[in-house]
Amino acid sequence: MGPHPAVAAIRLAVRRTLTELAAHAATGSTFAAPPPTPPRQVSADPTRLPRAQAPAGAPLVLVACSGGADSMALAVATAFEAPKLGLRAGAVTVDHGLQPGSADRAQEVADRLRGLGLDPVEAVTVDVGHHGGPEAAARTARYAAMDDAATRHDALAVLLGHTRDDQAETVLLGLARGSGARSLAGMPPRAGRYRRPLLEVGRAATRQACVAQGVTVWDDPHNTDPAFTRSRVRHEVLPVLEKHLGGGVVEALARTARLFRDDADALDSWAAEAEQEMRAATDPEGSLDADGLAALPPAVRRRVLRRAAVRAGSPPGDLFARHLEAIEQLVTGWRGQGPLHLPGGVEARRRCGRLLFRTQTPNA
Repeated sequence: MGPHPAVAAIRLAVRRTLTELAAHAATGSTFAAPPPTPPRQVSADPTRLPRAQAPAGAPLVLVACSGGADSMALAVATAFEAPKLGLRAGAVTVDHGLQPGSADRAQEVADRLRGLGLDPVEAVTVDVGHHGGPEAAARTARYAAMDDAATRHDALAVLLGHTRDDQAETVLLGLARGSGARSLAGMPPRAGRYRRPLLEVGRAATRQACVAQGVTVWDDPHNTDPAFTRSRVRHEVLPVLEKHLGGGVVEALARTARLFRDDADALDSWAAEAEQEMRAATDPEGSLDADGLAALPPAVRRRVLRRAAVRAGSPPGDLFARHLEAIEQLVTGWRGQGPLHLPGGVEARRRCGRLLFRTQTPNA
C-alpha cells in the first residue's frame, strides 16, 4: 500500500526541487552526485518509514521550520527524499522571542527535527526590531538568521514551506497595496538560495500529511491573530471570496501569480537592458538620459527608475508605487521641480536632461 495522497504529493514536489539542487551540486561544486545505488538503511524515523543515510560530505540543504504543519510536512519529506539524491538534510528554526515560552518551543521543534533524522539542526534566537511593522520586522530578522545559518553550513539552499494558500494571500496583499505586477507575481519558487517546493500544494494537504504520518505540529497563535494583516486575509477575506465567488479562488490567485511572474520577468529583463543603454558611460554618477526614459513604455520605464533608486540605496521594501510615480514626473511631467527625497536617504533629481540618484549625506 502506497503513502497517503497528501504525503505522495508533497514528496513529489520536494523531489523535484531536490533533483534540481543535486544536479547543480554535481556540476557546479566540488561535490559529485553519488552512484545510483540504494542508500544504506538505518533506524526507523517517526513517520514509520525507513530512513536512509546520505553519503559523508554530501551537499547540504536546510529546511526552515517553525514547527507548523506546512514546514513540518516539508521537513519530513525532505528527510525522506534528500538521501536518495545524495543530499544531506538539516534544518533551522527561529525563535522570534515574541511569545512566552518561545525559546522552549523552539528547542522542542529542534528536537523533533533531529528525531526525523535531520542534521545539523539549529534553534536560533533573534531580536525583532520595529522597522516596517511587526510582520516585516520579524521577517527581516528571520531571513537574516536563515542566511547566517546557510552561510555557516555552506548549504546549497534553504527550503521554505510556503504553500499555494500562502501564495494566494500574497497576491491579495499585493493587490491591496497597488504595488504593480511584480507584487502580484507573488512569491517566486526560487530566489537566490531560497526554494519554495510547496507553492503548488494546498495548505490542507500539509496538515493531512502530518496527520497521516503521526507528526506533531505546533499552531502559531499569531496565525489566527486579527492584529496581523495576513491573518485577516487568511481567515476573513479569502473565506468571503470563496463563499461569494465560488470555490477555486485560491487556485485562481496562485495561477494569476504564475502568469504575472512570467510577464514581470520579461519586463525586468527589458528594463535591465534599457538601464544600461540610458546610463552615460563617462558619467561617474551613473545618471540616466531623461529623453531616452521618456521614449520607453511606462511599465519598462518605471522598472528602470526603481532599479536606479534601489542601486542608489533605497530599500526595495520601502519603495512604493507613489515614489515611482513621483520620480516618473521628473521624466514625463518636467517643469523644473526640485529634488525628490526617497526612502533610505536617496535623492532623485533632474539636471541637464539627465536623472541622478544619490545617497544624501547627513550634512546634505
